[in-house]
Amino acid sequence: MTALLDRPWIWAWLAAIAAFAATAAIGQSQGIAGLLVAALTFSAFTTLVGLGQMFVITLGPGNIDLSIPATMTLAATLSLKFMGGAGALALPGFALALAIGLGAGLANYALIWLLRIPPIIATLAASFVYQSLAIWSNRGLRIKPPEILSDAMLGRTLGLPNVAYVALLLCGLAWVVLERARFGREVTAIGQNPRAARRVGIPVERVRCATYVLCAALAALAGFLLACFSGGAALNMGQEYLLSSIAVVVIGGSSIGGGRSNVPGVPAGALFLFLVVSMLNSYGLGAGVRLLLTGIIIVGIVALGARPRTAE
Repeated sequence: MTALLDRPWIWAWLAAIAAFAATAAIGQSQGIAGLLVAALTFSAFTTLVGLGQMFVITLGPGNIDLSIPATMTLAATLSLKFMGGAGALALPGFALALAIGLGAGLANYALIWLLRIPPIIATLAASFVYQSLAIWSNRGLRIKPPEILSDAMLGRTLGLPNVAYVALLLCGLAWVVLERARFGREVTAIGQNPRAARRVGIPVERVRCATYVLCAALAALAGFLLACFSGGAALNMGQEYLLSSIAVVVIGGSSIGGGRSNVPGVPAGALFLFLVVSMLNSYGLGAGVRLLLTGIIIVGIVALGARPRTAE
């Protein structure tokens, strides 16, 4: 039990369970099952962008991607416009969304590498370009997704939302990559000491590039799935995921200074964020009080997860 409590991500899961119990105890009209489905559904999108942000943050201090919301919007807007509601174009539309994500990731890293500017500035500048392209492409019109995609995203399997299975699958893949694959070990090594990583032969710049591309691809995937789930792409659809993509990484126990990541903590952090907001809304608290309490709760969870580990 002591070893389990020493893992930073366990506190995020305990907090999520506590928030679920507190929200369910209020007596939501949708019931416990409805609350669980809602939590798994909406936290899935946050989990996807959180996984990408986690990889970037693991690279070390200063590495962060602020273009996630704009990448989500651009990928969703262009892919849905391309499909035009035609189910036959669902697969090409999905491929287009991922291609846009890959392109955005390459563009982000090109700005970082060529101009030698901090990632936070480069990705913020890139986000304005992506958002402008999204606005220009459809003039703010809301294009509906193909019915087959909408039904898939709104559907359930074995009582659980389909989008939750997507998030679970990608969490599993992310864990394997970070813990078992060479790429994951290289990302962690760079985050711990980039100079030492270069000396042992790790292609630091190539790995950083691949990491930013991965982050943008996951953002594009989240945007595509969110647009299909919500019935269309909106120009502000990714706005709430800017801070939440960072928050779930920190709440989940990953080090904001890089070099240490916790994949199990990302979905826990996403669930916690959704549930704590739902809980505070259920109590009828004002917006200011909700923000204050949410901040205090997050700081508490992060402080618990950041406790010094017991000597082994």
